[in-house]
Amino acid sequence: MSNVTLLAKLRAGREGLLRQLASFGVIGALNFVVDTVIFNALFVIGPVKAQIVATVVATTLSYFLNRHWTFRKHERSGLRREYTLFFLLNGVGLAITAAIVGVAKYGFDLHDQLALNVVRLFAIGVATLFRFWSYKRWVFGKELEPVPAVPVIPEQRSGREPVRADY
Repeated sequence: MSNVTLLAKLRAGREGLLRQLASFGVIGALNFVVDTVIFNALFVIGPVKAQIVATVVATTLSYFLNRHWTFRKHERSGLRREYTLFFLLNGVGLAITAAIVGVAKYGFDLHDQLALNVVRLFAIGVATLFRFWSYKRWVFGKELEPVPAVPVIPEQRSGREPVRADY
């Protein structure tokens, strides 16, 4: 493999990763809004029930958007398997966020709401990196190799060939 080909593949891989990260971020921001809107709309049924419904809806939306946008070029292994793993890995991401906030509050005796929100944003960032990596590795499988485009060149006739009639 020539150096030019290797560099082109590395550049294309980096650009592909950046596109995936960007779409993953857009989906995450959208789902943050969806989660917040549903939580507040259903708050009258109780905050815990409202959060459960909001999380299930946002996670389901996140799965389908990531499946059909961020990881659309990855192999498919079945809706039930992918969705189950996606939901479980979201739970791990939630545990990461809760653990970091818990360490800040109880380990470092941090009580200031603003400071805890800053820690929470950091924790969400760490959990988001985990989610992206784990979805890419375990949920959506390997990226499919692009099918090389084969140019179709129409047959050209010079007009001088005799026309044959096969009877």
